Amino acid sequence: MKVNILKLKDPSYPPILKQIHDAPLQIYWLGAPLDSWSGLPRVAVVGSRKATPYGQEVTKQLCRELARASVVIISGLALGIDSIAHTAALEEGSITVAVLPTSLEKIYPSSHAGLARRITDNGGTLISEYPVGKPALKYQFTARNRIVSGLADLVLITEAAANSGTMATARFALDQGKTVMVVPGNITSPSSEGCNNLIKSGALPVTDASDIFFALKISPDKTKQRVFRGTSDEQRIMQLIREGVSDQDDLAEAAKLSGAELASLLSMLEINGYIRPAGNGRWLTL
Repeated sequence: MKVNILKLKDPSYPPILKQIHDAPLQIYWLGAPLDSWSGLPRVAVVGSRKATPYGQEVTKQLCRELARASVVIISGLALGIDSIAHTAALEEGSITVAVLPTSLEKIYPSSHAGLARRITDNGGTLISEYPVGKPALKYQFTARNRIVSGLADLVLITEAAANSGTMATARFALDQGKTVMVVPGNITSPSSEGCNNLIKSGALPVTDASDIFFALKISPDKTKQRVFRGTSDEQRIMQLIREGVSDQDDLAEAAKLSGAELASLLSMLEINGYIRPAGNGRWLTL
């Protein structure tokens, strides 16, 4: 593992990060150089480690739309919203960046080592301000958040409780003069209390990716579609689902396939992120 270092005085050090209070004196990184994506629109996506199904779904949906518009997704590789945001970007073949609270040889959480590899393998970057061998200390998890927000053009919070650690990222972003955007949630849900409180305090509500594009001052090509890389049989199933044939039995009949053949095709389409189960044997495209 070759860990690279970028010092504050280095010309390649991201100017946007130089401007924040307490900018890291050095950045350690793996994967793509920071200047390979620092010129693209960048959104930090953060939220609860214990995401509800609602938080998972809105994070996935918004991040996929951002990724399709070549927006770089920045997050912290943590459980919950962070990992969902990274994964959604990867599923669209887009760049995502993870800022770690630990040195780069100690991926945290360790269960996300595979996700970290996918990030670097797909043109993204792992970043830390800590040298190899430094022990992980509690304060580093909060300190990491100022870098997450500092690298971004704006911060998007998709789900957070009132006392969530995500609130620290919101405070860092506001101190840095960054726009904070928030997905509103059910007013009876404790998991959305932090988000709803931020909106009451002046954060911008997000109900659609177009809200974020407007804040970024970009106009993505509405006709841009994800390139389909499946087989001709998988393409046929995708087209049927798009046309409204969502029931598994109806799909088998329309495609003239056995149940086993269809199940195999549906499994591959789901694994590759093209469809998702909607319950009761029904399927939807993503």
